[in-house]
Amino acid sequence: MPGIDKLPIEEALEDSPQTRSLLGVFEEDAAAISSYTSQLFHAMQRIYDAQNELSAATHLTSRLLKEYEKQRFPLGGDDEVMSSTLQQFAKVIDELSSCHAVLSTQLADAMMFPITQFKERDLKEILTLKEVFQIASSDHDIAINRYSKLSKKRDNEKVRNEATEDVYTSRKKQHQTMMHYFTALNSLQYKKKIALLEPLLGYMQAQISFFKLGSENLTQQWEDFLTNIGTSVQNVRREMDNDVNVMQQTIQDLEQGSDLLYLPDPDPSKIPINRNLTQKAGYLNTRNKTGLVSSSWERQYFFTQGGNLMSQARGDVAGGLVMDIDNCSVMAVDCEDRRFCFQITSFDGKKVAILQADSRKDCEEWIATINNISKRIYLSENPEEIAARVNQSALEAVTPSPSFQQRHESLRPGVQGRPKTSRTSSQGSDSPALSSLSSLSLDSLVASNTPIQFDIISPVSEETGSQAKTTGQGGRTNPFGESGDSQSEDGSDSILHQLYIVRFLGSMEVRATDSSDVIYETMRQILAARAIHNIFRMTESHLLVTCDCLKLIDPQTQVTRLRFPLSSVVLCASHQENKRLFGFVLQMGGGGRAEGQLGSICYIFESNNDGEKICDSVGLAKQIAFHSEMGRKASERQRELVKAKEKQQEELSKQKQIEKDLEEQSRLIAASSRPNAAATASDKQFMVLSNSQSEDSDTGEDSRKKGESEA
Repeated sequence: MPGIDKLPIEEALEDSPQTRSLLGVFEEDAAAISSYTSQLFHAMQRIYDAQNELSAATHLTSRLLKEYEKQRFPLGGDDEVMSSTLQQFAKVIDELSSCHAVLSTQLADAMMFPITQFKERDLKEILTLKEVFQIASSDHDIAINRYSKLSKKRDNEKVRNEATEDVYTSRKKQHQTMMHYFTALNSLQYKKKIALLEPLLGYMQAQISFFKLGSENLTQQWEDFLTNIGTSVQNVRREMDNDVNVMQQTIQDLEQGSDLLYLPDPDPSKIPINRNLTQKAGYLNTRNKTGLVSSSWERQYFFTQGGNLMSQARGDVAGGLVMDIDNCSVMAVDCEDRRFCFQITSFDGKKVAILQADSRKDCEEWIATINNISKRIYLSENPEEIAARVNQSALEAVTPSPSFQQRHESLRPGVQGRPKTSRTSSQGSDSPALSSLSSLSLDSLVASNTPIQFDIISPVSEETGSQAKTTGQGGRTNPFGESGDSQSEDGSDSILHQLYIVRFLGSMEVRATDSSDVIYETMRQILAARAIHNIFRMTESHLLVTCDCLKLIDPQTQVTRLRFPLSSVVLCASHQENKRLFGFVLQMGGGGRAEGQLGSICYIFESNNDGEKICDSVGLAKQIAFHSEMGRKASERQRELVKAKEKQQEELSKQKQIEKDLEEQSRLIAASSRPNAAATASDKQFMVLSNSQSEDSDTGEDSRKKGESEA
């Protein structure tokens, strides 16, 4: 007989939609077998119950056997050997239907017992296992949903342990139930043939032995046919027993090897992470927005197909396209209510998907797989080998090259292909500088053993320190670390306001600040370090370009994360090939490295816009700031001239006052030196002088002496 279709027991743990669809086909086949067996059972029951209706019941049996080939069994419908065999049985039964009578005992032992066992034991076992499997599957879904909703906080370890144990128990129960259910459905394909052939064989043997009419109705050819059928039944039974033994051994092996897989978050040291995958499939939770601020999570089966990410819900025949992941970007993200989340952004930035994996291992494997697919490694002949080579080359990317020119051959086409002038904020790089830069070593651009900062940390400078002191003395302190005065000063007095969405990649100390190649080298080292350490998380901020400073603002709280004075930004440039990458060099204040402070720091960002536009905005801001500074200095000089004139006018007025006082003193002196001839007349006058007049004279004398001293 032809091979029997089987359910793959090895795929029971994965529980993919394809396996569920195949399981549905087997369940439909079992329902069809149950329906057909019930009809055949009732037909044989009529033979057993009513001997007087034996002819009609035998005729009905013959008719049902003839209709077997018209039955639409999802499995085994094209079994021609089985159909021809049943057709031959139908002919024999039709010939004997008018003259055979069956003894109840012989029919009960030879015909009714096998089909009754098949109906009451085997088919009911299938139904029972189906109910148990449905309950186990439902319990597993409830457990995994509860586990997925666990908070990232570790304040309730008991709840987390209970959820993990619940997932382990439900997944193990579902796996074991599904394997036994698959085994029963696979065995049903053999038992179906036995249940159909063995009762018919017993019926025929009972007829032959009872009526002794074999010589009339059954020739030697029919006896040989029945013998062959009996042999076939025994062969099918032996084949079924062997297959059942193999499936039982497979179940034992899978149970031993799948114990670690029952845990939702297995230990990476026991099950290592594979970063060389170019295709992956599994269940993920996808985030769907239900309102402006509300969202819901839905569990679906995701798989990669070429350069596409597909999803398929349970019960669906085929998967649907989620997005094209060629040239996409993927990174791990923090969600408020879920763990192990990552975000996929399409190449044009118009489509974003946030997904949640069951474990950290699964999350990192998904991120690595999508990164490999985004590089189109899957189009090669040996994708996994090439992915391993790419990862190895990423490890070697941070090794310094012997010369600057060799190090940049892989980064951009060449020096001749670049424009002669680079876009900078305040200082441009001349052609002689570019030609001399090719001979510089790595240490002349970036300091050796320089650490890379992947998180945003505010630098400490004298300017920020003085601002903090001023704010602490006179203004109200913002609990987020920024002062209201500086914010209003930067926001209201600035002519230019340009806002861009950027993602911080990293920063590191640099030495040279006279060429944009410093920014290119910093980009290369930061991107290589991210690839080596698998750092996919990037902090998104709003970059505000004003005439006073550059600000990094938190998009949710609108709190200023970093503030760069525009006068300290000495260089700004975008990548020659990837226009979304740009960076700028910040000249820090202070005494340099001798006093423990950094000299220059290069910051690298990724933007949704063209990096050249951002560099243009920075250059425009510096031009406006330069003209504003020149205007401010001119105003200060004008004010100084006005103050000098006022001071000169004040000196002239003081000089006039002094001259007036000298004239008054001279008059008093002339009055005191009159002739003594009028002494007698003046004695009377001296006698009537008041105290006030004497005091006036004393005052005049004092003022005279004072005027002489000033003169």
